[in-house]
Amino acid sequence: MSKSLAPHIGIYGRTNSGKSSLINKLTGQHIAIVSDQAGTTTDPVKKSMEIFGIGPVVLIDTAGIDDTSELGKQRVEKTYQTLKEIDGAILVVADNHYGEPETRLIEKFKEYDIPFVMVNNLFDGVSCNEAINLNVLQDDLQPVVEALKKAIPESAYKKTSMLGGIVKPNDVVVLVTPIDAEAPEGRLILPQVMAIRNALDNDCICVVLKETNLQQYFDTMPHPNLVVTDSQAFAMVSKIVPETVGLTSFSILLARLRGDFENYLKGTPHLAELKDGDKILMLESCTHEISCGDIGRVKLPALIRKFTGKNIQFDYVAGLAPIDHIEQYAMAIQCGGCVATRKQLLNRTNLAVKAGIPISNYGMAIAYITGVFDRVISPFKSLNL
Repeated sequence: MSKSLAPHIGIYGRTNSGKSSLINKLTGQHIAIVSDQAGTTTDPVKKSMEIFGIGPVVLIDTAGIDDTSELGKQRVEKTYQTLKEIDGAILVVADNHYGEPETRLIEKFKEYDIPFVMVNNLFDGVSCNEAINLNVLQDDLQPVVEALKKAIPESAYKKTSMLGGIVKPNDVVVLVTPIDAEAPEGRLILPQVMAIRNALDNDCICVVLKETNLQQYFDTMPHPNLVVTDSQAFAMVSKIVPETVGLTSFSILLARLRGDFENYLKGTPHLAELKDGDKILMLESCTHEISCGDIGRVKLPALIRKFTGKNIQFDYVAGLAPIDHIEQYAMAIQCGGCVATRKQLLNRTNLAVKAGIPISNYGMAIAYITGVFDRVISPFKSLNL
């Protein structure tokens, strides 16, 4: 499992509560500075590790939630920003100090639906809201690990399958991977690599080719069971691939794997109902260099304007940047999210869902505009999504 797919676990507490000591003990490495001086941890520190029973995780060490200095307020703000990306949390309470900072943080845990474990560091015999009684200077961290395994939902770390249920052993899966100006130099993008591995995990025969070789393949080889293409090639690929062959895209596979697939299905047809002056929020999971061929900032907006014939406005939010005034948008469209966890994607799209705003993803939006929406989602219709 890649780092971006691994569940993220944040470690929180007041300054000098023992957060950094705990993360060093959990990882078995000295990755966080331990000091008696308050405010040692500034920006969140991330470390990958393996937890038996869960697998790979990313631990995030954060600044103290009680730092009231001017600089400390900025550190606390960054600490709270990590809540948007975590699947579980550890709240460290030192010397039984439990008050407003902890209460406020727990309220945020509940708001973001984050399961959490409380650890009472330097325990002196007084109960602290059913916290685990643990001195981080000791070596026994098993209670914390066991509590995390119980708290974090299995959906955050269980192995998921991009192609599970839509292919069977010995099926032939053709992956159409254009190599254009947007393709990274010397490598494939993560969704393509994931699809190759998942096809092999499902005991399929995997064929990888460029869109310019697809017609030759169908002219000379037996028809495959499924074709997966880059969404931007839908128009060309759908004309070559017979209706009897399953067709979808890498982006739609990712939407099923990590995104709010059902709400994407419901929200995508709203593209046909957009009006002049409507605003669409484009949600990007990564920060990247913008080029003239950028799908989210150039190509897809142009396609939507042409399809609707309307003067549609677009705003863009990248990474985990805050979203202001979600109610102003007629629609939100999420990228595939290849560098985000499912929790991170849902935290963003749920803002729109709760506000009654239709959502889609890049691949589904392109499919709808191209006129192949029903066809490319048909492989998933028999699944319990």
